[in-house]
Amino acid sequence: MISVFYLSEVLIVLVPVLMTIAFVTIAERKVMAAMQRRCGPNAVGVWGVLQPFADALKLLVKEIIRPRHSNSMLFVLGPCITLTFALLGWAIIPFGEGLSIFDFELGIFFALAVSSLGGYGILISGWSANSKYAFLGAIRATAQLLSYELVFSSIVLILILFSGSFSLTYIVECQQAVWNIFPLMPIALAFFIAILAETNRPPFDLAEAESELVAGFMTEHSASIFVFFFLGEYSSLIIMSAFMVIFFLGGYHCPNLHSLVLNPIEDIYYLFHDFLIGDNYAENIVINHTKYNINSDVMWSFLNNDIYCNANLMTDSHLLYSLDIKPKMDLLTVDTRFYQSMSILIDRIYGSYIFGLKIVTVVFFFIWVRASFPRLRYDQLMSLCWKELLPLVFGYIIFSISIFSTFDMIPYGTGF
Repeated sequence: MISVFYLSEVLIVLVPVLMTIAFVTIAERKVMAAMQRRCGPNAVGVWGVLQPFADALKLLVKEIIRPRHSNSMLFVLGPCITLTFALLGWAIIPFGEGLSIFDFELGIFFALAVSSLGGYGILISGWSANSKYAFLGAIRATAQLLSYELVFSSIVLILILFSGSFSLTYIVECQQAVWNIFPLMPIALAFFIAILAETNRPPFDLAEAESELVAGFMTEHSASIFVFFFLGEYSSLIIMSAFMVIFFLGGYHCPNLHSLVLNPIEDIYYLFHDFLIGDNYAENIVINHTKYNINSDVMWSFLNNDIYCNANLMTDSHLLYSLDIKPKMDLLTVDTRFYQSMSILIDRIYGSYIFGLKIVTVVFFFIWVRASFPRLRYDQLMSLCWKELLPLVFGYIIFSISIFSTFDMIPYGTGF
């Protein structure tokens, strides 16, 4: 039974992720078409919405063609490794408060490991195809991933210094007041550039440069095994957008809009209780020489969960059950638990909606960059990493440690 429960959790996460990948592809094509004054896909389904399903069906029914001198087992295993590690990262993503498959205390290490191991699938695929284009694309992709992985991990070190924890959930909770993007704006920009290169997205798609390497490391792959590369690439795009939201954009937090959703529900609930209970349960009780009315004092304190914070009620709270109003308090207890449960449910749904909306925003910037910037040369790509981004990030690490040490602001748990 427990295995079925865990399997259902995984399916609840993975099925929407795979559906999101399908609609991100159509969104990318439609947005780029709008930016370039074209129509984009518009033949399959309403406004072309079903185009990604038609493309997937076309690839699935095609014949798998393997080069004669390729390593057949590794030729198929490489795309599977890429897709597996691209989807494995979703296990630690906090979609809302308490909503994650695996709330790992060392979640950042898990994220770094998963993002690094995905490069092995690319390297294996490029080597096993026995093609010069695929091999050159795999070498380029591996060197690019290793270079920008250093920038990625260095920026993560800065975030660990700011939050004092390796948990993704704790990093999100530390941004309830101020998102990290405001004190770390240059680092957020460097992180965005790093994840562009990590996911082989334009203008850093040198591993798949059509004018130089045909299709790069996936040149010889076709049909269903090409779908694995396709799904892995867009899954990496979405999960890197999720990391951007978690690290810099507050995750599932948006405090200014939260009151607009939850406060009206609280007011309606209180009005409902006022109409339901009315004056039928009016009862004056005396606790610590203080007169309370169940409608005005006890009920509202109880519903607001302040009964344990009120000094007069806390000292003699047992007197509530020694009076003749115990059935009324039991009713309020049940209703209060119902309200609290609904409040938690609404809060988590709202947090997940905000989290998804932020991911969509970051994905839009990915698409915008693709439609705006030309492809760099490979030497310019490596120079950007080693000569510009990496010194900037290392300088910011030293600067942050110096400021925290000077003003004694290093968070507890960082080990300094």
